[in-house]
Amino acid sequence: MAFSFDIFSPTNSARPALACEIMPEGVLAARRAADEQTFISYAPLANPLSADIVRPGLSVPNFVDRGAVVAALRQALDTLDPRSKGLTLVVPDAAVRVLILEFDSLPSKQQEALPIVRFRLRKLAPFEVDNAAVSYQVMRQQQGQARVLVTVMPAAVREEYEDAVKAAGYETGAILPSMLASLALLSSADAALVINRSGHSLTTAIAHGDDLLLHRTLELPAGDAAQRLELAQVVSVASAYYEDTLSMVPRVLYYNGPGGADQFTASLGPDIPETLQVRDLASESPTGVMSAYPEGLAAGVMGALANS
Repeated sequence: MAFSFDIFSPTNSARPALACEIMPEGVLAARRAADEQTFISYAPLANPLSADIVRPGLSVPNFVDRGAVVAALRQALDTLDPRSKGLTLVVPDAAVRVLILEFDSLPSKQQEALPIVRFRLRKLAPFEVDNAAVSYQVMRQQQGQARVLVTVMPAAVREEYEDAVKAAGYETGAILPSMLASLALLSSADAALVINRSGHSLTTAIAHGDDLLLHRTLELPAGDAAQRLELAQVVSVASAYYEDTLSMVPRVLYYNGPGGADQFTASLGPDIPETLQVRDLASESPTGVMSAYPEGLAAGVMGALANS
């Protein structure tokens, strides 16, 4: 998919052959070898004094225990023994704001378009955007209208993630939100309904070719019963939006998150429509696994390597 893009672009068109994702569950790292094999390593985040070491959000700190995050990064990345220290960093969706904006027109040159995008963001983002990391991509442009995908990350939050990577001995060459990284794994230009779950947040997206029709991140309520009801509501609303926008009923829901598709389906129970099949977004297992990792979490790092 063409709309998986970088907040910070590397010096060439291809992203680094090394990627890692920081998530509340742990750090997942992946490396693309010269023979196209993908090696994955995982380091869990466990601290008896703090159940939630990573608490993604738009304000700092996101890391309750920075030392634990740095140690997990070092463990997961060093296991892969990369030659290069540059990597693509995949961050939680809750740590960024992704918007789909429409403009009457947008200049083709980035230095002219970016101030216009930032001006719009000042009215929409719940934080200061002048120093924030901003990236945009024109998904569709017709006469009199430009449909633009915009990602903005608060400066302090960006710095917190980058500093942790640097403390682990690596350098951030590109940053991707988890959902946008994961969407690169969609193998077809057909419309797709996707859910990305990470910690206490859930992101829903509808992709159609090079266009993103929906991107919505929300915080899940506490308690298993409340979460099940919220998940069912999210699936119902996203399916209705899919049908209204595309004039067709979704048949497949692609899932990325703890437990994989089977556990997500079980959590929905009878609330999931009979016509909707849940599949893992990262359907293919990596060819070389350096350490065991939780099922269903690989889409972010594998998608980040799609253009490496």
